[in-house]
Amino acid sequence: MKRSPLQMTQDRRLRLIGLRLLLIVVVVGVWGIGSLGAPAFILPSPARVFGVWTKLVVTPGFWADFGITFYRIAMGFAFATVVGVVLGLLLGASRLLGDFFQPLLVVINTVSSSIWAIFALIWFGLSNWSTIFVVFMTAMPLILTNVWQGTSTVNREFIELAQTFRMSRLQVLLKIYLPTILPQFFAGARLAFGFGARVSIVAEALGASSGIGYRLRQAADLVQTDQVFAWTATLVILMIFVEAMLLKPLESRLFAWRKPRPD
Repeated sequence: MKRSPLQMTQDRRLRLIGLRLLLIVVVVGVWGIGSLGAPAFILPSPARVFGVWTKLVVTPGFWADFGITFYRIAMGFAFATVVGVVLGLLLGASRLLGDFFQPLLVVINTVSSSIWAIFALIWFGLSNWSTIFVVFMTAMPLILTNVWQGTSTVNREFIELAQTFRMSRLQVLLKIYLPTILPQFFAGARLAFGFGARVSIVAEALGASSGIGYRLRQAADLVQTDQVFAWTATLVILMIFVEAMLLKPLESRLFAWRKPRPD
């Protein structure tokens, strides 16, 4: 009996979920075995870390730190998305602008996030803008580069047809370039969010008095390794939530027309 495309999609989804759960079991199992012969301050057991994490979750300070970190990442990512998409479209639509600004983009990409964190601390001090700036400077070049590369896939015949109908440059960008670069944008955005979330921890550890990164540094200074693991797990959960519940569903919804329809 031939299976329908919908059934095949559901089977692939269930198989993927099963593989992810198996991976978690394997990682936790290896971690647990490794912790058996190690002191707790070197490698705490999964059970110990889970116990510490459950105690942290019920404290008001946990949610305050979680919320401020999420706010900083979201703001930096939002600014990076707007600036990256606009600049990527402009540089892709104009060869002159692209050739002029390409060396600057190379320089920005070569600067380490740790260096941006130092600049942010000098310029913004111990404020939310320090972390927001570091997330922005990490995520924006990735989004800009992907959008810029996406503009090279635009069908030139569409542009010539738009010029025939006397469409303005803004209309060409919004109606031809923007829909074309969406796949590349989402690929860059998902990568940029992951990098941005990671560097936010560095920024908070260096230049913040709250947030997950600050708590990680505080726990490390006190050699509370179980809390370091617990806060790290919190960041991982945050990244998985945004990826699985926001970015991936939005991408699937926007590109639903690409999926084969059941007979």
